[in-house]
Parts: sequence; structure tokens; C-alpha cells
Amino acid sequence: MSTPQATVKMTGGRLVTDLNTRYHRPALLFFLFIVVAHWAEHLVQAVQIWGLGWATPDARGVLGMPFPWLVREEWLHYGYALVMLAGLLLLRPGFVGEARTWWNAALLIQAWHHLEHFLLLVQAMTGSNLFNRPVPTSVIQLVVPRVELHLLYNAIVFLPMIVAMYLHRRPRREDLSRVTCYCAPLTSGAKGS
Repeated sequence: MSTPQATVKMTGGRLVTDLNTRYHRPALLFFLFIVVAHWAEHLVQAVQIWGLGWATPDARGVLGMPFPWLVREEWLHYGYALVMLAGLLLLRPGFVGEARTWWNAALLIQAWHHLEHFLLLVQAMTGSNLFNRPVPTSVIQLVVPRVELHLLYNAIVFLPMIVAMYLHRRPRREDLSRVTCYCAPLTSGAKGS
């Protein structure tokens, strides 16, 4: 069995190693599917509000229409933020060079986004809202309304993530020796069992 040119010491056990070597590409594609599905929910909600003129409480995205409680449950939004953070952390060791820099940017922004959702969750659970607001409120939400803020957060996490994935598929020659997966066409021929 052929392997990529370098082996990188990865912490976290066999699962993390497998996710960042032989299963990196399918793991990235699965993660991308989750991210794009979430993005679609926010984009549909935006169309409902600004394209169709619906009131914000009535604009619940695709899944929120048949299941309105999904939009109201803060734990669900926090859960997604946590899954996103975990995905960015788990798949990070497979990135090298410029791709790693862009992936790190997405990770840092998502860490802040996760913190904001944690604040919202704590407020929802305790019934004590920041700044005596009538609803749970995040820090940046004091300046940017919630729907617009989450569109912004999803965009500024998604864009560096996509740049990272693009660069990851096209590593620079000097980074090839550190590649540990089969995502790049130059390493895909080395795929074994």
C-alpha cells in the first residue's frame, strides 16, 4: 500500500489520525455537506424575509416551517455551533501550508461564534438575558440584528473554509512532503486499501 509522502504526528488517537489521512476527503465532504445545508437554511430565511416580505418570526427557513420549534430552541443552534467547531478542530491536522492558515482563520472565527451561541444558550436556560433584553442576546447582536448577524457569521466562517479546501486540493510544491491525506490530485494516485 502506498501512502502520502509524510506522516505527521497527530494527537487524539486513531480516529483523528484516520480522519486526517485515509478518510480526510470523505470527512471533509461530509462536513461540507453539513455546512452547506445549514447555510441553505439561513439563505432561505433571508429570502423569506427580504424577498417575500415575511415577518422575521414567520421566516423559519426550510426545516423550521414544518418544525417551528427548531428555530426557537437555543440548544439546537448551540449544538450546530459546537458541531462546526468540532469539525474544524478534528479536520485541522490534515491541512498544511497556506491551506492550514485559512482553515485556522475559519476555526478562530467559529470559536467566537461558538462563544456567542454559548452566551445565548446560558441566557435561554437561566431566563436571565444580557443587558436586560427581552430575549437572549449575543454581544455582537447589540449592534447587528440576529438574522443578519448569523448570515454574516456563516459567511465569514464559510469563506476561509472554502479557500482552505481549495488550497488543500492544490498544495504548493514545498508543502507536498507534509501532506498526509489523498485529497490533492497529486496524492490521489497513491491511495491504497
